[in-house]
Amino acid sequence: MTRLHGPRLLISAAHKSSGKTTLSVGLARALSDQGLAVQTFKKGPDYIDPMWLARASGRPCVNLDPHLMHDAEIGGLFAHHAAGADLSLVEGNKGLYDGLALDGSNSNAALARRLDMPVVLVIDARGMTRGVAPLILGYQAFDPQVRIGGVILNQLGGSRHEAKLRAVIEHYTNLPVLGAVQHDQRLAMVERHLGLMPTAEVGDADRLLGEMAAAVTAQVDLNRVRALATTATWIDAAPAPESAATQPPVRIGIARDEAFGFYYADDLAALEAAGATLVPFDTLHDTRLPSVDGLFIGGGFPEAFLPQLEANTALRSALRAAIADGLPVYAECGGLMYLSRSIRWNGRVAQMVGAIPGDAVMRDRPVGRGYVRLAETAHHLWPSAPSAGSSSAVILGHEFHHSELINTAPHVRHAYAVQRGHGIDGQRDGVIVNNLLASYSHLRNSGGNRWPQRFVAFVRQVTERRLTDSPPAPEPGALHPHIHQPQGAIACSV
Repeated sequence: MTRLHGPRLLISAAHKSSGKTTLSVGLARALSDQGLAVQTFKKGPDYIDPMWLARASGRPCVNLDPHLMHDAEIGGLFAHHAAGADLSLVEGNKGLYDGLALDGSNSNAALARRLDMPVVLVIDARGMTRGVAPLILGYQAFDPQVRIGGVILNQLGGSRHEAKLRAVIEHYTNLPVLGAVQHDQRLAMVERHLGLMPTAEVGDADRLLGEMAAAVTAQVDLNRVRALATTATWIDAAPAPESAATQPPVRIGIARDEAFGFYYADDLAALEAAGATLVPFDTLHDTRLPSVDGLFIGGGFPEAFLPQLEANTALRSALRAAIADGLPVYAECGGLMYLSRSIRWNGRVAQMVGAIPGDAVMRDRPVGRGYVRLAETAHHLWPSAPSAGSSSAVILGHEFHHSELINTAPHVRHAYAVQRGHGIDGQRDGVIVNNLLASYSHLRNSGGNRWPQRFVAFVRQVTERRLTDSPPAPEPGALHPHIHQPQGAIACSV
C-alpha cells in the first residue's frame, strides 16, 4: 500500500460547457511555466481533452474513469503518475455531481472524495448576478463531504459584472473567488462534430496554449490555487500493477498521425509492459508498412482526411494484403472505418482499405454514444475469461460515432453481442476478418479487461505459428515475411 500526499485538485463545474477545459488547460500551462511539474488527469473516457492537457503540461495525461475502473485501480493509477509531480490537476467531465449512477458513485464529486481532492468550481457567469449565491450554497450543501475550496468565475461581461458577483459571493457564502475570467473569443477552442479538434490538427496550438496561460495568469490567483492544492491530505493507494513481459517481444505498428490519435497513455504502456514494441506509422504519408507482427489502429477522424487517405493507394494495398495474409490487427471506431471498403461523408465517397466487407456512412447525428456493455461471442480472437455465472465474458467500454457500417456481407463473424449501446447495428460489434478484430467500441485496460495483454499474447501466438510454418528467414534488407508489399512501394519513414 502506498501513502500519497501531494498537492492536487479537481477542476469541475456547475454544468457542462462552462469553460472548464479552457481553464484547466490554461492552468496546466501557466503552472508549468512557473517551473512546476504538473501531472494532468481527465475524468471519464474522453480522448481529445487529454491531448490538450498533455500538450499544456508536457506530460502524458491519464484518464480516470469510475465507470470502467475499479476503485483500487483509480487510486493506484493516480498514485503512480502523481508520484513524480509537484502538482496534480484533474479535469472533471460535465457537472460536479453528474454521472450515470443515481447514487453519484461515478460522479466527479465521488472521484474528489476518493482522492481527497479540493474542488475548484468553475461557474459560467453569463447573465448571473445575485443568483450565483444559491447556486454555490446548493452545491456546498448537497454533499458536505466534497470540499469545494473556491470558485473561478468565467465568461464575465466586464469589470462591473465581476464586482457585483464578487460582492454577492462574499456576502452570502464562505468561498473565495480564486479567479474571474472575462469573455474572450480568442480563447475559444476549435470544435467540430465530435467535440474539440485534436491538437495535431490545430496548426497554432502552442500559440493558443500561450494565450490561455496568459489569460489565466492575469485573471486567476495562481498562488491561492497552489495553496488550495496543498490542503489535500494523505490517501492510501495500492500501486498500479506493472507486469513484466517474460516472453519474446513482438513489434506492433500503431497508426499515429492527424487522422488517428485516440489512444490512452496507460493502455499503450500496458502494451509495452506485455512485451510489445510500438512502431508508429503514418496513414497519410507512409507508402508501406513497417516491419511488424501486428497492428493497432485506434480512433480518430478519418472522415476529415478522405482525399489523403484515398490517395495513399500503396499503403491501403499493403494493409489489405497484410490482413488477407492473416496479420493480427486490432482497430477501434475510426480504424474500423478506414479498414472498410469506403467512407461516405458530405456527398463524397472515398475508397478505403477494403479489408472489411462493408461501407462506412457518416450521419448528421451520433449513431452510438456513451458507455457500452458487450458479451464476447465464441468467435472472439483473443477472448478473456468467462464472467461469473456466464459462459462468456462481459466487457465494458464506450463508443462515440456518427458513422454506421452498411452493406456488410452476411457471412461476417462478430466478436461481441451488444447488451448496452449500439456497436455496429445495435446487436453486434467487433467485425472479424481473418486475424482482424475491428469494433466501434473503445476498450480500456481496466476493470479486469486486460485487453493489451490478451492482444499481445495473440500476436505472439500468431507470430510463433508463422515462424514454425514459414520458410527460412529472408536475407537482410528483404521485406518482412509477415507482410505482402505492393510492387514499387518505397521505404517507410519510421
